[in-house]
Amino acid sequence: MAQEMIQPEGKPAPGLDDPVADSINSGSSESRIAIWGHPLHAMTVAFPVALTFCAFGADVFYWWSGAARWAWAAYWASGTAFLFGLMAGATGTLELLSVPGIRIRAAAWTHFIIAVMLLSLLGLNWGWRLTGYQEAVLPWGILMSGFSVLVVIATGWHGGILVFDYGLGTSKGKSRPKG
Repeated sequence: MAQEMIQPEGKPAPGLDDPVADSINSGSSESRIAIWGHPLHAMTVAFPVALTFCAFGADVFYWWSGAARWAWAAYWASGTAFLFGLMAGATGTLELLSVPGIRIRAAAWTHFIIAVMLLSLLGLNWGWRLTGYQEAVLPWGILMSGFSVLVVIATGWHGGILVFDYGLGTSKGKSRPKG
């Protein structure tokens, strides 16, 4: 089925049949890995995404200025991006494996595979910097950081498709007790 034939809600255009959507009941895509109805994966992905951009920015500033503080900032940003990425990856993997409505979607597996590649790249970037944070920036550190930014955009795009087009991994909202 062509992408342009899908309506914004993730439903096929009139006259087209989506056997995957037909086989999923609407209640099987709600997040199960959550605290008080708030999905943990959605809460944890912001940190590695932001820190990936920070590492690249710090690498660019180091290249531009030569100030060691930027190489130090890139070292810490790449390391914390990797560690927070492990947490986001764990919650996302649990979500993928425990919710049938997510597991059946091809976009979920694409998001998963790209995210694992991103985690590998973030770990490599941080590991490279452990040998010497200033020496690691040029040329490989900045190249790995730049490529990580491209990969985080790709995985975020696919994650956005899952949330905004299909409503997967979200919460229906639970009211908390009054008082």
